[in-house]
Amino acid sequence: MASMNLNRVYIPANARNNQYILAEFKPENKFYDCFDNLKSCYERIARQLFALCDEYELHNVHLIANDKLPIVRFHEESHCLQTEKQILFFYNPQYHEAHKTYYHDDTAAKKIRLLFLATGDDIRANAAHFHNKVTKTLDALHNALTFKNVTFKVRDHQHLTYDVFAKSKGNKESYGYKLRSLYPRYQARNCTLPADHSEMTYATFSIPVTRSLKTEYQHLLLSDDCSQFYKTIEDLFLSACTNKHLTHSAFVANGRLPIIRNSRTDKSDGNCELQKLSFNIDNSDVQIKSIWQSDGLVDTMHFVVVAKASDKKDVGYGKFMNQVESMVKTFTSSLAISPQKQDINIRFFQHISYQY
Repeated sequence: MASMNLNRVYIPANARNNQYILAEFKPENKFYDCFDNLKSCYERIARQLFALCDEYELHNVHLIANDKLPIVRFHEESHCLQTEKQILFFYNPQYHEAHKTYYHDDTAAKKIRLLFLATGDDIRANAAHFHNKVTKTLDALHNALTFKNVTFKVRDHQHLTYDVFAKSKGNKESYGYKLRSLYPRYQARNCTLPADHSEMTYATFSIPVTRSLKTEYQHLLLSDDCSQFYKTIEDLFLSACTNKHLTHSAFVANGRLPIIRNSRTDKSDGNCELQKLSFNIDNSDVQIKSIWQSDGLVDTMHFVVVAKASDKKDVGYGKFMNQVESMVKTFTSSLAISPQKQDINIRFFQHISYQY
């Protein structure tokens, strides 16, 4: 059906929508000096924050002051898991609610982060309204803080997740999306964003290294060298991207989770858990990031396709996502992945960030 309208992508009706807004600021020493101790600082901010959230009907909000990066995913059960570098929130927007704090009372956080998780139904349709409620809360919190000279960096994240093989599994019902960019979509819904902002739009998918995949490529897997296996996967992926005119892409197979950033504001970097990848979306030249470890086989391989500025159409990113879907199907068919038996979940990301 997608071929009927290149600017509209048909996504399974059971696709999952998520939205969260991260507002963070870097407290200086004189900010902390306004409080008796670190615990009283964090607890006071939390009390003010959660009181305002009750007023503006924000039902799932967290104060994070342990310098761990929040990662948000859909799950039928509510969980918060922490690693050395990440704090992972799993929740279902339809019924999970919480107001919680996470901090070390003996360590001053380099960043204080406020995480607002969207709740309720029709997350995408109500995204602008949710954003307005968050900015009203930030305004009120800023006025309530003892130390006024605080600038928030606000990041609005929206995800649309679905199995690209849903139709092969009998899920025939779909809905046509134009996937408009956030700025005009918010403007049309009376949500004003600063003209000076940064946007990123991209899609990710992951492929587990299953027994069948290892069997298929066992001739390339040596006990201490997986380079030929990864190089083969890389070549197949990049060839599929080239055929669909997708120029900004990444293949990550080093055990780290890829985090995508705009090169205007962030440089590529990494730690033991996260792989930050920066792309210049204003430059149409081919940009490829390929990072894998030759001395070990990972459990999961991650793939990223970033929309460049020229992929941003007035009607939306529907054409871009049709290209991505077609590429994923071509790529996975070359890996002998069964559409009837294995899920390949595409996650379509839209991010917008600005100083507030």
